[in-house]
Amino acid sequence: MSVEDQQSGEDLDQEFDAAPEPSDAAAETPEDEDTEPGPVRTSVPTGPPTGVMSAERLAIKALESKLLGGERKLRRREVAAGAGVSILSARKVWRALGFPNFNDEDVAFTERDQAALSRILDLVRAGLLTEEAAISVTRSIGQMTDRMVVWQIEALVEDMVSEQGIPDAVARKQLVGRLPSLVDSLEEILVYSYRRQLNAGIQRLAVRAEAGLQASEEGREGDEDDSPLPLARAVGFADLVSYTSLSRRMNEKTLAQLVQRFENKCAEIISVGGGRLVKTVGDEVLYIAETPAAGAEISLALAQAFTEDEILPQCRVSMVWGRILSRLGDIYGPTVNLAARLTTLAQPGTVLVDAMTAAALGQDDRFVLVPQKSENVRGFGEIHPVMLARGRGKGLVLD
Repeated sequence: MSVEDQQSGEDLDQEFDAAPEPSDAAAETPEDEDTEPGPVRTSVPTGPPTGVMSAERLAIKALESKLLGGERKLRRREVAAGAGVSILSARKVWRALGFPNFNDEDVAFTERDQAALSRILDLVRAGLLTEEAAISVTRSIGQMTDRMVVWQIEALVEDMVSEQGIPDAVARKQLVGRLPSLVDSLEEILVYSYRRQLNAGIQRLAVRAEAGLQASEEGREGDEDDSPLPLARAVGFADLVSYTSLSRRMNEKTLAQLVQRFENKCAEIISVGGGRLVKTVGDEVLYIAETPAAGAEISLALAQAFTEDEILPQCRVSMVWGRILSRLGDIYGPTVNLAARLTTLAQPGTVLVDAMTAAALGQDDRFVLVPQKSENVRGFGEIHPVMLARGRGKGLVLD
């Protein structure tokens, strides 16, 4: 929270009791802003000096109107007052969504912006969310949709460059004219996917979480580093071999194709195995599953898939069954750190687990467990890695 927000002396719950009086709103001026009224500004260029907009600018303006629900007509203080909240509280929400800073004179908002702000604030006013939870949930939406939009634009541009043989800059300009026919469908798919993912998240709540903790008790003495953490999960890493040297020899297009192929294949295997891809960092993916067996199946499938891939190099894979903390869409704890360390010890095309994970899988004939030599691992001391291999059964079946 900024110093300015701390100086407000009120949290959102207090500010929602009543809309600020006009005189109070006018008196609130952040210390980094000029108190003198300035000329009305708009974030949308008005066109060439001749006063006639080019076709490109007209297309951008029409697309903006479609996306924002109308023309920008409101300033930030008007939106805040319309939502019945102080400008300081409104700015908390806008920052969480990832919006840039706007000045009092910027005509930057539409009625849809005001409605969205009111919707978020009403959740707190109704007692459905605390201020902290509302800001955290709002930030998740802002960050995820920002990454999603960049991903989608780059995918569309890349497709146009490839299919039409046009330069990147030309494809980006032409995309403005193509997007209006895509927006509604993409939005419907987004909402559909959100509801499906939310339902899947609900299935992972209390009952299954408790079952996972009970299952994780076997072989534990209660004094492990991860004992206080609330969730039991299989945590896995898959790391491409020789990625750094390969990337130095590839041009931009080839490297992008390699990374995309790696991410797509990982996402497919993890999804089919019932796991969740937590994040991708360059040449490495982090994933989780709800049981040791599910994590093992995913890990073996990843190792096999990249060994058989004609384009991608092999990968090193590790998996550890333990307890984690899940926050901000990421996972934390000693289990995650140990899985990362094991990845560096694995040979290309193989999967390593720790001794406790091996014990959890020991009675399952779908897996073969081969003890490896002990290793001293930074932060963990001496550990006893075990190589995981395929036993009975076909493993994950991919289309």
